[in-house]
Amino acid sequence: MTSNDPDPQHDTHRLMIVIASIRQGRGGLSVGRWFEEQAAQHEAFVLDVVDLAELDLPLMTEPNHPRLQRYTQQHTKAWSARVSAADAFVFVTPEYNFSFTAPLKNAIDYLSREWADKPLGFVTYGGVSGGTRAMVALLPTLQALRLHPVMPAVNVPFYTQYIEDDVFSPNEVTIKAANDMLAALAKASRTYRRARTGR
Repeated sequence: MTSNDPDPQHDTHRLMIVIASIRQGRGGLSVGRWFEEQAAQHEAFVLDVVDLAELDLPLMTEPNHPRLQRYTQQHTKAWSARVSAADAFVFVTPEYNFSFTAPLKNAIDYLSREWADKPLGFVTYGGVSGGTRAMVALLPTLQALRLHPVMPAVNVPFYTQYIEDDVFSPNEVTIKAANDMLAALAKASRTYRRARTGR
């Protein structure tokens, strides 16, 4: 799912929102749709929403190291082009066993340079920790890939109380955190894009 193309009259950046849970009955789709609506109101971004359940990447079996970008499989080439086009990312992820989801790690590990020197925001959800342990567990991977987390993050504890008929309707604290994170991402995206491209 992708929004309209960037308006050349405005300083717009492509924000990729990655929905990291693929299981049946997942809350991530409801949370992700809500965040997409929040981000769509932000003039700085054109959106590319990636539902990993729809993307359906197999386990990574490329024979060459991703940093070489010598991809042999069409789904890898398509994923590479999509991530390369993004200026910033938001991972919408639950917490599984004090960590993040296997599909998210798989999607990350397909690539290397495509992630580099771009900002990242988190929308996490779960029980008492609000998914924060998934966010913390990802930090070494992000450091290795030169992905740069921004603050604040959006962390939603006991998220099921905010879902009714598959619609996520959080409280004002969560909404404010999302808006603050989007503002931080917009600022960081401009900085890192200038560093990458000189414009």
